[in-house]
Amino acid sequence: MNIPLARPDITEAEIEAVVHVLRTPNLSLGPKVEDFEKRLAEYAGVYDAVAVNSGTSALHLIIRALGIGEGDESTVNSNE
Repeated sequence: MNIPLARPDITEAEIEAVVHVLRTPNLSLGPKVEDFEKRLAEYAGVYDAVAVNSGTSALHLIIRALGIGEGDESTVNSNE
């Protein structure tokens, strides 16, 4: 069985935005990331937000922020 992957939905505007950032010294930090974090916090109705490089990094930070450690038990509910 051949299950095709979804095609990326990338427009010229996104390509131009990436090229613009690539021409600056700010690839992982800088005004675009700061703006994204600010807008995300406003959208979520929280004081602050932090952008990370992956979902795994986000989960790691969540566990650390909650103080979950060795010997603790947690459950995950993916049925929303």
